[in-house]
Amino acid sequence: MIASSPARDALDDKVNRLFAGKVVRKDLVRKVKVGANVPVFVLEFLLGKYCASSDETSIQMGLQVVNDTLAHNYIRADESMKAQATVKDRGRHSFIDKVKVRLVDSDYWAEVTNFGHKYVHIPEHYVREYERLVMGGVWAQVDMRFESDEESGGKNPFWIEKLTPIQIASFDLEDYRRVRKEFTTDEWLDFMLRSMGYEPGEMSRRLKLLFLLRLIPLAERNYNLVELGPRGTGKTYVIQEISPYAALLTGGTTVANLFGHMSGRQKGMVQIWDVVGFDEVADLQKMPKEVVTTMKTFCESGTYQRGQEAVSGDASIAMFGNTNQPVDVMVQTGHLFAPMPDVIRDDMAFIDRLHCYLPGWEMPKMRNELFTEHYGFVVDYLAEALREMRRHNFTEIIDRHFSLGAHLNARDRKAVRKTVSGLMKILFPHGEVSQDDLAEILELAIESRRRVKEQLKKMGSFEYYHTSFSYVLNDSGEEKFVGVPEQGGRDLISQDPIAPGTVYTAGVTADGTVGLYRLEVSVAEGTGKLKIAGGIMGAAKESVQRAFGFLLAKKAELGIGRDLDTSDLHVELIDLLANRVEAEIGVALFVAAYSALRKAPVSPALLILGDMSVQGNIKPLRSLTEPLQVAKDNGAKRALIPIENKRNFLDVSADIMEQVDPIFYGDPKTAAMKVLGAT
Repeated sequence: MIASSPARDALDDKVNRLFAGKVVRKDLVRKVKVGANVPVFVLEFLLGKYCASSDETSIQMGLQVVNDTLAHNYIRADESMKAQATVKDRGRHSFIDKVKVRLVDSDYWAEVTNFGHKYVHIPEHYVREYERLVMGGVWAQVDMRFESDEESGGKNPFWIEKLTPIQIASFDLEDYRRVRKEFTTDEWLDFMLRSMGYEPGEMSRRLKLLFLLRLIPLAERNYNLVELGPRGTGKTYVIQEISPYAALLTGGTTVANLFGHMSGRQKGMVQIWDVVGFDEVADLQKMPKEVVTTMKTFCESGTYQRGQEAVSGDASIAMFGNTNQPVDVMVQTGHLFAPMPDVIRDDMAFIDRLHCYLPGWEMPKMRNELFTEHYGFVVDYLAEALREMRRHNFTEIIDRHFSLGAHLNARDRKAVRKTVSGLMKILFPHGEVSQDDLAEILELAIESRRRVKEQLKKMGSFEYYHTSFSYVLNDSGEEKFVGVPEQGGRDLISQDPIAPGTVYTAGVTADGTVGLYRLEVSVAEGTGKLKIAGGIMGAAKESVQRAFGFLLAKKAELGIGRDLDTSDLHVELIDLLANRVEAEIGVALFVAAYSALRKAPVSPALLILGDMSVQGNIKPLRSLTEPLQVAKDNGAKRALIPIENKRNFLDVSADIMEQVDPIFYGDPKTAAMKVLGAT
């Protein structure tokens, strides 16, 4: 019985017409993959050869041929002796296996992996034609013959007669770029997702682009990516299955393996492979410290020192790991690099070299409906396209329409430019991109780098405090800020009008750590009591009680006596940065209570600073620089500041002065009058 074929859509017809022979139906790959432990590019080579048809009957017959080929021509690792005996008995045999070549003295010898023989004769012209034979090996269709001569005493009787790599023999980049112009951005985006094996129909635009971030290490040289997220989201799939030019390491490794021997006799993985991936990065805990220090140098410049020689490599580094907590818990209790091993997590200079932090918690767990039944590139063609694009550079393309904001330092700019370049190579290999499309990938690139910087800010000192990342439109001069969704970006302080009784306030510790809060006071019928929520403790609770004491003493003078006598005030404090910094918030409570009783909101985007005694005397802050910096980063446009801090305002940076207007006050009543109902 013939299974029903999935309905072809317009995109399927288009790719079959424009990329004839280079596309394959992805559901067929999964069907065969279930029963065969062979790399995807081997399967797709066979499916492209025997199932490149739109006729369901032909496809089913082709599938039968593929299954027969895998049954009879693919050698399992435990069948090496059987395969060798077959070649001896028949005189010659054709099969699929991985072939590596090494030079021993003056002779080339092939190692045929599952065939289980390390000394197989190979014609030299194959070594010259396919240099990857001597750089990790290639999967190929091998025609092997048996020939034992007396001269060698019967040793090494196996000869490779013909070798056909299971990879695209030649790749025409100009043709690839030319055909790309036939597609819209949305069509190409969906087609790339299908080529990876996913069905984009149910995905949001953002999720599609996040999937494409996984491809950047294959397309961009010396790109450093980290993805931490829940299990089962297919983090390492791209490295393992999509490209034969990527290597995935599990567990620890050595300096010699990664970076080559001191003598220079053997090259390291970063010189041989396009991408070196680290699976389960937490397992690297036992890795020698020298690996991390050498990798730190390599991640910065692509060069490192081995012995007396400076060595360079083009490999991108991709690190994958599992998170054990929901992202909101990680954000509140620590930072997003917590799952990394100590040897990396405690090295802020290493983390600063990461170009992109892909938010793995946004990626869906792999389930059936996420896999496509439509056509995508044969993965080997896609791998060749991405590999060919590594030679090209799009890092300057953002300068056509945009410039990067002041908070991005040299490393940030390099990271953002490399991410944009990578996405350009995947989505716009022909180099033609609209301003809107470029803005979209630029914002994702800025966000991916800011996520790294935000964690450094949490871990470290004021050195990493400039995280208010932005870009400027060259035409209009308009500046757009880019946040990270899991931390609320820069909109923690609302730009919109807020309810009466709500204010924003901040506190700063002796070491310069800032706490940012939203204080909410609501009015209910009662007898003039203060009801404080359970989360308000220590210095914050004492400052609230002092301010309320002053409010009670001055209620008649303030014109709120009757309202206060017949009401209870309920006070809640929301810790916006979740870093549990103790704050003295007396003035903020006074203004919020007055606002709630008068039913008049404070002006939007306002931060209230300062504390007060029970008699209404104002207590200045230790420092203005840190709280105003955090406030500006999170959307504040004006700040209510004790007059005693006026001289400190001269210490703050010019960009804070430019964006945050100071409102000075000398007593609580003046503070309230200056901001209630103001715009």
